[in-house]
Amino acid sequence: MRQLVDEATVPTPPWSGPRSGPTGVTGKRIAIVAEELRNGGILGVAQGIGEAAHFLQWNVKIFDAGGTPAGRARAATNALDINPDGMILVGADVGEMAPYLKPFSDRAIPIVGWHVGPEAGPMNGSPVAVNISTDPLEVARTTAMAAVVDSGGHAGVVIFTDSNFRIAMAKANAMADVIRSCAGCELLEMRDVAISKSGELMPGITRELLDRYGSRWTYALAINDIYFDYAVQELTKAGRSPASLRMFSAGDGSAAAFVRIQANLYQTGTVAEPLNLHGWQVVDELNRLLAHQPVNGYVVPVHLVTPKNISHDGGPDLKFDPDNGYREIYKGIWGK
Repeated sequence: MRQLVDEATVPTPPWSGPRSGPTGVTGKRIAIVAEELRNGGILGVAQGIGEAAHFLQWNVKIFDAGGTPAGRARAATNALDINPDGMILVGADVGEMAPYLKPFSDRAIPIVGWHVGPEAGPMNGSPVAVNISTDPLEVARTTAMAAVVDSGGHAGVVIFTDSNFRIAMAKANAMADVIRSCAGCELLEMRDVAISKSGELMPGITRELLDRYGSRWTYALAINDIYFDYAVQELTKAGRSPASLRMFSAGDGSAAAFVRIQANLYQTGTVAEPLNLHGWQVVDELNRLLAHQPVNGYVVPVHLVTPKNISHDGGPDLKFDPDNGYREIYKGIWGK
């Protein structure tokens, strides 16, 4: 486990993605349906899409679902109403969205996604052609292994997840498997907390867990940094020292998470996704579909941000943005 964790923390990982593809198809109207723009991961990807789309002169419009079923229906309907040339689904589960995606498929509007299913890469038999993500199971395993290594094999763990999303449950279960495989570790609980209600629920849940487990609770793992945004204040109030309860997140590398890691304030690591890079990936995959070519299906390797490497690859700007020249590579592919 230590070897795998060390490999995931190497700074400035080299570019291993595509270097060829179709020339940029310019001047298209693109709809983005975002699950919840208050989620830092979703917002970061949307910003990356906007940055990349600028070079293709795409007219991009964002529709925020607000994290609710009614919001998803409304956002999809409004997106269809602009008669887009392509659609990008960001952060919403493709199963939940299936009824709302069918009208796009019926009009042969190509769709690509980010974090829309439990597996990264092409999505055969789905209205979404490809799911851009790091490998969620590798993300989860790396997160849990980091906690095992950091604890010397004696972690008392609570895992936070959201059962509204298959990708979240797949990550949580993979983390749980790693903890269970550690003879000296203890999986205290897996707690289901809707991301959209984390601000409302996490303070009370944190107090409850502290009362229930006390000093046995030494590590918090989560499928997203956002849970920790609302737990830290309660941990501080309760007098738990940052050294006694450490946090690792299996995504997405929010600015708040970077601040906590830099300050050694409870959070010790996040498997940060290159959100801006993923935005460029999404645009490249959609460009391939608009050029009537197959998707590339590239999956970015897992990268664990810790106090040891946070000064590299965008860390000073509170994000993971690899220094591997991906922008110029994609612009070269598109002929820009």
